[in-house]
Amino acid sequence: MTGQAPSPRHPSLRRRLLLGILLPVALFIGFNTFSLYRQTLASLNTAYDRTLLASAKSISEQLDVQGYDDAAQLRAIVPYSALEAFEADNQSQMYYRVSNLQGELVSGFEDLPFWRGQIPMRPPYAALVDFYDERFRDRDVRVAVLLQPVASSTGRAMAVIQVAETLEVRETLALQILRNTLLRQALLIAVIALTVVVVVQRAIHPVRQLSLQLQGRREGDLSPIAAPSTPRELQPLIYATNEVMQRLRHLLRHQKRFVRDASHQLRTPLAVLKTQVQSALRGDVEPAQALHEISDTVDRATQLANQMLALAKVEQLRQQSTPPAARLDEILRAVALEISPLVAQRDLDFGIHTEPAQVVAHEWMLRELSRNLLHNAVRHAPQGSELTVDLRTDTHHLALTISDHGPGIDDELASRLFQPFSAGDVRTGSGLGLAICHEIVQALGGTIALANRMAGGRVTGLDAVVRLPLAAPSADSTDSAHAAQSAA
Repeated sequence: MTGQAPSPRHPSLRRRLLLGILLPVALFIGFNTFSLYRQTLASLNTAYDRTLLASAKSISEQLDVQGYDDAAQLRAIVPYSALEAFEADNQSQMYYRVSNLQGELVSGFEDLPFWRGQIPMRPPYAALVDFYDERFRDRDVRVAVLLQPVASSTGRAMAVIQVAETLEVRETLALQILRNTLLRQALLIAVIALTVVVVVQRAIHPVRQLSLQLQGRREGDLSPIAAPSTPRELQPLIYATNEVMQRLRHLLRHQKRFVRDASHQLRTPLAVLKTQVQSALRGDVEPAQALHEISDTVDRATQLANQMLALAKVEQLRQQSTPPAARLDEILRAVALEISPLVAQRDLDFGIHTEPAQVVAHEWMLRELSRNLLHNAVRHAPQGSELTVDLRTDTHHLALTISDHGPGIDDELASRLFQPFSAGDVRTGSGLGLAICHEIVQALGGTIALANRMAGGRVTGLDAVVRLPLAAPSADSTDSAHAAQSAA
């Protein structure tokens, strides 16, 4: 039997870990990079806004005024060269505008839009300054507005000084920081991915070793897996695998034993049947007698086959899931009614006493147990003797006792009667009845025993005693019991 290769549709553990770790990390890094880019822009704006403010203050030093308040006239002599010191590496370009509070141009670029905003309640610097973004000559610019009081010996007025700067330097620096950040984050993801691959490779090494160990086994080798050095997380899997192998070993042993016993035990009645048919064909015996002997042989072979199948069915039911609880007392009385013709034929004084007893078992198992025990008792009880069946319960167990008044059994026979094909009398049984009972009781977690009943130093009969655990009382049965007590 060859193993099935892993399906490519099933992702490997390495791939799952890589996706499970790298995907959240990549999402976090993406969000972090975006936030960092925004923070970098804000920091750059703060730094370069200080330069714009310095430019505006430099321009304010070039202002003069004649007249007071509404009659004041501002004058400015600001050569463009005064702004060159604030332009960074000729990458950005600066513009300015000097106006009065009414927006009338005093100096600078007339097409630069006049400021219509408000000074913040808490400006970032110790001055009446405001910063905002604007679109000027199809380019994005950053504008600083400074409200500067201008005073002289001949006048006093308030000047509005606007200084605008294009954003090339800011954006170039921000993109450089972003690229450097992404490079470091990509290196971090690569290190994490490499670490995951190496760690997973080392972590699944015991799994590969275990796989090689199982693949190297001989066909049919179901011995337990010995892997004491495997990680603790794999121990439950190894334990469960060993449990499955143990069940398979048990099933294979049972199957081999069934095939061996069937081939051995059925060979004898078939050989006898063939001999009887040949004898009948030669005319050695009368036809009626030959047919009677053939019928007896067929009956014994049929009984043997049925009991062997019953023995195999017990093992099959043992491997199935836990069945619902069944009433042994009801099954016992039903079986007793079925065999009542046999009881009447042997003229037995039959008595039965039962108490309600629920057992977690398949109904077939309890019926087979009851039928085999009662058949054995009826078959071995002396003609006209007494046969009693007693079923009693305590808190957790039931005790089923079937008592006859036969000669009992010796110790040597009692030790092997529960083994298959160990009949007390091979002429009347196949030796499987008690073996079936023993297998059923063991499957139900109980015990079975045969004991001679003694009185006055002599054997007065045989007791077959079965003890089984009772099923836990259900809520329905508890309510019924309480209702019955209340009614009483």
